[in-house]
Amino acid sequence: MRKALGLGALICILCVVVALIEQYRFGSSNFLSLTNWRNLLPRIGLYGILSLAQALVIITGGIDLSVGSLVCLVGIVAARLLDRGAGMSAALVIPLCLLLAGGIGAAHGVMVTKFRMQPFVVTLCGLFVYRGIARFIAGDITQGFGNAYEGLRWFGKGTLHDLVGPDRFDGVLGRLLDLTAAPLLVMMVIAVLVAAYLHFSAQGRHLMALGSNEEAARFSGIRTTRIKVWAYVTCSLLSGLAALLFAFKINSLSPANFGNFYELYAIAGAVLGGCSLRGGSGNVLGIVLGAALIMLLANLVNILRIPSELEYVVIGGAILSGILVDELLTRRSAHA
Repeated sequence: MRKALGLGALICILCVVVALIEQYRFGSSNFLSLTNWRNLLPRIGLYGILSLAQALVIITGGIDLSVGSLVCLVGIVAARLLDRGAGMSAALVIPLCLLLAGGIGAAHGVMVTKFRMQPFVVTLCGLFVYRGIARFIAGDITQGFGNAYEGLRWFGKGTLHDLVGPDRFDGVLGRLLDLTAAPLLVMMVIAVLVAAYLHFSAQGRHLMALGSNEEAARFSGIRTTRIKVWAYVTCSLLSGLAALLFAFKINSLSPANFGNFYELYAIAGAVLGGCSLRGGSGNVLGIVLGAALIMLLANLVNILRIPSELEYVVIGGAILSGILVDELLTRRSAHA
């Protein structure tokens, strides 16, 4: 919780500093504008879901490098099946896509637990395989939904203001409703569920124990194999859900580029939020704030007109800083 509070303070300071720098350099502050935050908050929601998914695996001491390619595959499959020519209804396509994602997670979990393969190797192979399958299915042609399925697309880019009617409220309430993006609301619901699982359920405590010391957890009677497989399945399911939301928002999915580096943002959000890469620790509030911080860093690259090529330098530096702080705190606790 202390790290989450520190992240919250850092985000507030960063917002103030960016606004002041922008005002000083350009004479205006687009960073604080309603338009900027309407674009930023849905991204925080979408990448927050991916960070929460990744955190479940990182807590076990593993990692999932295939998240971005899984997002691409699920998004492409959804676009192909929901295309008017395919004739499949959304009520059937969405469960099929989530089943596909869950099956991929189960395969990861089985390979890691039953075949004793390293999570890094398993998911790195998945990164290449799922991207290749997505490109094959799409024929390397950009996919989308056109103007169809507007109701579904609300979940990717809509707000509460759109839902209740844009003409019913104005003023401060209308602006607040404009900022309550659908992906952010979905992320908040998932965050509550993950927090309840991690912090208030016996299986959640077992997950933490497994990450801290798997052998000790096994000797304590914890079904480590089942819990670890469950973590990979849930990670992939949540990533599949995020993939659908991304697809509904973007509506233009290039199989070669869609989902690229999404695993980087997911890992960064989880690590900055307090998940140790050694496993055994994690805080949901911290993870959400970590994802928000990553999106703020990406946003300030555009706001402050920093060359876009340096965006990944900023993200990579943030991840390195998070790992360094975690290492220093771990050593300090060991010597205390």
